[in-house]
Amino acid sequence: MAKYAQYDCSLRILCHGVDMDAEKAIKEFEKRKVVTIEEIAGLLESSVTTARRQLKKWQTYTSFNMNGRYYSLPGIPRFDEHGIWKYRQILFSQFGNLMQTISQLIGRSQTGLNARQIAQLVEIAPNSSVFSRLPHTPGIRREKHQGRFVYFSEKKYQEQKSGLFWPHDVRFPTDSESVMILVQLVKHPHSTIQELFERVTEQGTRIEPHAIEVFLNHHGLLKKNPDTR
Repeated sequence: MAKYAQYDCSLRILCHGVDMDAEKAIKEFEKRKVVTIEEIAGLLESSVTTARRQLKKWQTYTSFNMNGRYYSLPGIPRFDEHGIWKYRQILFSQFGNLMQTISQLIGRSQTGLNARQIAQLVEIAPNSSVFSRLPHTPGIRREKHQGRFVYFSEKKYQEQKSGLFWPHDVRFPTDSESVMILVQLVKHPHSTIQELFERVTEQGTRIEPHAIEVFLNHHGLLKKNPDTR
């Protein structure tokens, strides 16, 4: 219900202060959900140039596939957890065009993304020419891992890369456990992994030594422990 209330609010804001023709166009736009520039020009009874200015004023979303031919009003898209909305075969993103969307998806991932994963998320071919452009995109870093290229965020490179080596059978510490480990490390900066394990256990929480080791490595703190040099 909150989403629909938010949409109604967005529609009222768009309609506020516009002439009757524009208001009719907005309401028709809402019924269709997505339109082309030619369709919105027809609804507004205006030139394509005027329609483009109006779309910019309405802060519409542009599809990142279908050659960017389709537009949707704010409040209409129901974006998923990846910030993507699919209407029929048309894809929209909270983040902008295709390259901007891929950059955001890479940055939001825990371990970077390979071409197959990216292709599935944005529905492109795994051999798309997009992947030849990605290594030259600011903020993106590409490296080969186990025979596949993996794309990382420059800002989160160390964190994402270390996540690739996190053992699947080792439970990652919870937020409270992570704080407990870090507190003990601050209090006893020269502790070995075993000593950290014993101190955390004394606090009533059992975290396997290997989990502590990989956790510290994940955050670039492992070098502080003399038994891991």
